[in-house]
Amino acid sequence: MPADAASPVPSRPSAYVGRRLLSLVYDLLPVVALWLLLSAVFTLAYTWLGHHDPHENIAPFSLLQWLLWAGCWVVTGLYATASWRRGGQTLGMRPWRIRVVAVDGTAPTRKALWLRYAVGTVSVLAAGLGLWWGWFDRDRLTWHDRASGTRVVRVPKVR
Repeated sequence: MPADAASPVPSRPSAYVGRRLLSLVYDLLPVVALWLLLSAVFTLAYTWLGHHDPHENIAPFSLLQWLLWAGCWVVTGLYATASWRRGGQTLGMRPWRIRVVAVDGTAPTRKALWLRYAVGTVSVLAAGLGLWWGWFDRDRLTWHDRASGTRVVRVPKVR
């Protein structure tokens, strides 16, 4: 038996970029629900506390709108990092049988998960370049995998 066959973490992660992208699509459902809930709270506060007309929208590029966007980013981060911390998977990762682990195969730290989320955000904002990088990386790691010391591995089927 080869030396690395006994290792708990494979030398090459087996979670392909395609599975990761499909899990992101699945994760849009709970994330958009969280955004809508947060937006409703902001809208109610804007209307009730600011004594604005209920049909008036929050002004584009206003401080309140920037706070809403920042709130959406934080709420999404809380969803992702809490899911990764509790079992290594978000809801979207479960059907695709992929999981986030530290490079040594253990559960990642909160700091590593928030770094993963922050670098992942930059990766997505750069037209997904950090994700596409996983197709060319010798270990199939993305920018956020490398930056945070984590990797996404496939979970075996349970029969």
